[in-house]
Amino acid sequence: MASGEVRTGTVTTPGGDAGPVANTRQAEAAPEKALPTSPGAMEGHPDTTPDDTVVVDRSAVVTTRKPGPFSPRQLSRLDEALTLSSRETGLAFSVWVGALDEPTRQHAERLHAGLPDPDRGVLVAVSPQQRVLHIVTGEDSARRLPDRSCSLAALSMRASLTVGDLVGAIVNGLRMLSDQAGRPHERPNPTH
Repeated sequence: MASGEVRTGTVTTPGGDAGPVANTRQAEAAPEKALPTSPGAMEGHPDTTPDDTVVVDRSAVVTTRKPGPFSPRQLSRLDEALTLSSRETGLAFSVWVGALDEPTRQHAERLHAGLPDPDRGVLVAVSPQQRVLHIVTGEDSARRLPDRSCSLAALSMRASLTVGDLVGAIVNGLRMLSDQAGRPHERPNPTH
Protein backbone atom coordinates (compact mmCIF):
# COMPACT_ATOMS: atom_id res chain seq x y z
CA MET A 1 0.00 0.00 0.00
CA ALA A 2 1.52 3.31 -1.04
CA SER A 3 1.73 6.26 1.26
CA GLY A 4 -1.24 8.53 0.83
CA GLU A 5 -3.42 5.73 -0.48
CA VAL A 6 -6.82 4.76 0.82
CA ARG A 7 -7.62 1.07 0.42
CA THR A 8 -11.16 -0.15 0.67
CA GLY A 9 -13.19 -3.11 -0.36
CA THR A 10 -14.07 -1.22 -3.53
CA VAL A 11 -12.04 0.64 -6.12
CA THR A 12 -11.13 4.14 -4.98
CA THR A 13 -8.55 6.49 -6.38
CA PRO A 14 -7.87 9.42 -4.08
CA GLY A 15 -6.04 12.31 -5.69
CA GLY A 16 -6.63 11.52 -9.29
CA ASP A 17 -9.86 9.81 -10.29
CA ALA A 18 -11.34 11.80 -13.15
CA GLY A 19 -14.53 9.75 -13.16
CA PRO A 20 -15.74 6.81 -15.23
CA VAL A 21 -16.04 8.63 -18.58
CA ALA A 22 -12.56 10.16 -18.44
CA ASN A 23 -11.15 6.89 -17.12
CA THR A 24 -12.72 4.97 -20.01
CA ARG A 25 -11.15 7.40 -22.48
CA GLN A 26 -7.79 7.00 -20.76
CA ALA A 27 -8.16 3.23 -20.85
CA GLU A 28 -8.89 3.33 -24.58
CA ALA A 29 -5.77 5.46 -25.10
CA ALA A 30 -3.57 3.15 -22.99
CA PRO A 31 -5.28 -0.28 -22.74
CA GLU A 32 -2.16 -1.91 -21.29
CA LYS A 33 -2.61 0.19 -18.12
CA ALA A 34 -6.30 -0.59 -17.62
CA LEU A 35 -7.44 -3.08 -15.03
CA PRO A 36 -9.44 -6.08 -16.27
CA THR A 37 -13.18 -5.47 -16.03
CA SER A 38 -14.84 -8.83 -16.64
CA PRO A 39 -16.08 -10.87 -13.65
CA GLY A 40 -13.28 -12.97 -12.23
CA ALA A 41 -10.67 -11.22 -14.39
CA MET A 42 -9.04 -9.70 -11.32
CA GLU A 43 -8.49 -13.11 -9.76
CA GLY A 44 -4.76 -13.61 -9.42
CA HIS A 45 -4.10 -10.09 -10.74
CA PRO A 46 -1.05 -8.60 -8.99
CA ASP A 47 -3.11 -5.63 -7.81
CA THR A 48 -5.63 -7.66 -5.84
CA THR A 49 -5.50 -8.86 -2.28
CA PRO A 50 -6.57 -12.37 -1.22
CA ASP A 51 -10.16 -11.17 -0.71
CA ASP A 52 -10.18 -9.69 -4.26
CA THR A 53 -9.99 -6.11 -2.98
CA VAL A 54 -8.58 -4.07 -5.85
CA VAL A 55 -5.66 -1.81 -5.01
CA VAL A 56 -5.44 1.26 -7.19
CA ASP A 57 -2.63 3.78 -6.95
CA ARG A 58 -2.68 7.34 -8.25
CA SER A 59 -1.34 6.30 -11.65
CA ALA A 60 -3.88 3.55 -12.28
CA VAL A 61 -6.70 3.87 -14.78
CA VAL A 62 -10.05 2.52 -13.66
CA THR A 63 -12.40 1.53 -16.45
CA THR A 64 -15.39 0.67 -14.29
CA ARG A 65 -16.54 2.22 -11.06
CA LYS A 66 -18.05 0.13 -8.31
CA PRO A 67 -20.11 1.97 -5.73
CA GLY A 68 -17.79 2.68 -2.83
CA PRO A 69 -18.12 3.90 0.69
CA PHE A 70 -16.82 7.36 -0.21
CA SER A 71 -18.08 10.11 -2.47
CA PRO A 72 -15.58 12.03 -4.62
CA ARG A 73 -15.71 14.90 -2.12
CA GLN A 74 -15.00 12.54 0.79
CA LEU A 75 -12.11 10.99 -1.14
CA SER A 76 -10.73 14.45 -1.72
CA ARG A 77 -10.89 15.21 2.02
CA LEU A 78 -9.15 11.92 2.85
CA ASP A 79 -6.49 12.48 0.21
CA GLU A 80 -5.81 15.99 1.47
CA ALA A 81 -5.55 14.81 5.08
CA LEU A 82 -3.18 11.98 4.12
CA THR A 83 -1.03 14.26 1.97
CA LEU A 84 -0.79 17.01 4.59
CA SER A 85 -0.06 14.56 7.40
CA SER A 86 2.72 12.89 5.45
CA ARG A 87 4.17 16.17 4.17
CA GLU A 88 4.14 17.91 7.55
CA THR A 89 5.66 15.06 9.52
CA GLY A 90 7.88 13.23 7.06
CA LEU A 91 6.08 10.02 8.09
CA ALA A 92 4.25 7.81 5.59
CA PHE A 93 0.58 7.79 6.60
CA SER A 94 -1.78 5.23 5.05
CA VAL A 95 -5.41 4.31 5.64
CA TRP A 96 -7.19 0.96 5.29
CA VAL A 97 -10.98 0.94 5.37
CA GLY A 98 -12.55 -2.50 5.12
CA ALA A 99 -12.80 -5.90 6.72
CA LEU A 100 -9.86 -7.20 8.73
CA ASP A 101 -9.20 -10.91 9.15
CA GLU A 102 -9.20 -12.30 12.68
CA PRO A 103 -7.18 -11.59 14.72
CA THR A 104 -7.65 -8.06 13.49
CA ARG A 105 -4.54 -6.55 15.11
CA GLN A 106 -2.29 -9.07 13.39
CA HIS A 107 -3.97 -8.39 10.04
CA ALA A 108 -3.40 -4.65 10.53
CA GLU A 109 0.25 -5.36 11.37
CA ARG A 110 0.61 -7.44 8.17
CA LEU A 111 -0.88 -4.57 6.16
CA HIS A 112 1.59 -2.20 7.82
CA ALA A 113 4.49 -4.52 7.03
CA GLY A 114 3.47 -4.32 3.36
CA LEU A 115 3.92 -0.53 3.22
CA PRO A 116 6.79 0.73 1.06
CA ASP A 117 8.60 2.10 4.14
CA PRO A 118 7.15 0.35 7.20
CA ASP A 119 9.70 1.89 9.59
CA ARG A 120 8.40 5.40 8.81
CA GLY A 121 4.86 4.16 8.20
CA VAL A 122 1.72 4.86 10.18
CA LEU A 123 -1.32 2.78 9.26
CA VAL A 124 -4.82 3.71 10.37
CA ALA A 125 -6.93 0.58 9.85
CA VAL A 126 -10.70 0.94 10.28
CA SER A 127 -13.26 -1.80 9.89
CA PRO A 128 -16.65 -0.15 10.47
CA GLN A 129 -18.63 -3.40 10.12
CA GLN A 130 -16.47 -5.11 12.74
CA ARG A 131 -16.32 -1.96 14.88
CA VAL A 132 -12.51 -2.18 14.94
CA LEU A 133 -9.86 0.53 14.78
CA HIS A 134 -6.09 -0.03 14.87
CA ILE A 135 -3.23 2.44 14.55
CA VAL A 136 0.03 0.67 13.67
CA THR A 137 3.38 2.46 13.73
CA GLY A 138 6.81 1.44 12.52
CA GLU A 139 10.10 1.59 14.36
CA ASP A 140 10.90 5.20 13.42
CA SER A 141 7.34 6.50 13.56
CA ALA A 142 6.78 4.92 17.01
CA ARG A 143 9.48 7.19 18.45
CA ARG A 144 7.47 10.21 17.36
CA LEU A 145 4.04 8.67 18.01
CA PRO A 146 4.13 6.81 21.31
CA ASP A 147 1.24 4.56 22.32
CA ARG A 148 -0.32 7.35 24.39
CA SER A 149 -0.56 9.65 21.36
CA CYS A 150 -2.08 6.87 19.24
CA SER A 151 -4.56 6.04 22.02
CA LEU A 152 -5.72 9.67 22.23
CA ALA A 153 -6.21 9.82 18.46
CA ALA A 154 -8.07 6.49 18.53
CA LEU A 155 -10.33 7.75 21.35
CA SER A 156 -11.20 10.86 19.34
CA MET A 157 -11.82 8.76 16.23
CA ARG A 158 -14.12 6.39 18.11
CA ALA A 159 -16.27 9.34 19.21
CA SER A 160 -16.81 10.31 15.55
CA LEU A 161 -17.31 6.70 14.49
CA THR A 162 -20.07 6.15 17.03
CA VAL A 163 -22.14 8.86 15.32
CA GLY A 164 -21.41 7.42 11.87
CA ASP A 165 -18.85 10.00 10.70
CA LEU A 166 -16.23 7.71 9.13
CA VAL A 167 -14.51 10.39 7.02
CA GLY A 168 -14.49 12.90 9.88
CA ALA A 169 -13.02 10.28 12.19
CA ILE A 170 -10.19 9.48 9.79
CA VAL A 171 -9.44 13.12 8.93
CA ASN A 172 -9.42 14.20 12.58
CA GLY A 173 -7.38 11.15 13.59
CA LEU A 174 -4.77 11.95 10.95
CA ARG A 175 -4.64 15.57 12.11
CA MET A 176 -4.17 14.53 15.73
CA LEU A 177 -1.46 12.03 14.82
CA SER A 178 0.41 14.53 12.66
CA ASP A 179 0.15 17.20 15.38
CA GLN A 180 1.57 14.75 17.92
CA ALA A 181 4.36 13.61 15.60
CA GLY A 182 5.38 17.18 14.78
CA ARG A 183 7.78 18.15 12.05
CA PRO A 184 10.79 15.99 11.28
CA HIS A 185 13.92 17.04 13.12
CA GLU A 186 16.39 19.01 11.13
CA ARG A 187 19.42 16.91 10.31
CA PRO A 188 22.67 18.46 11.50
CA ASN A 189 24.89 19.69 8.70
CA PRO A 190 27.93 17.33 8.69
CA THR A 191 30.23 20.03 7.30
CA HIS A 192 30.00 22.19 10.45
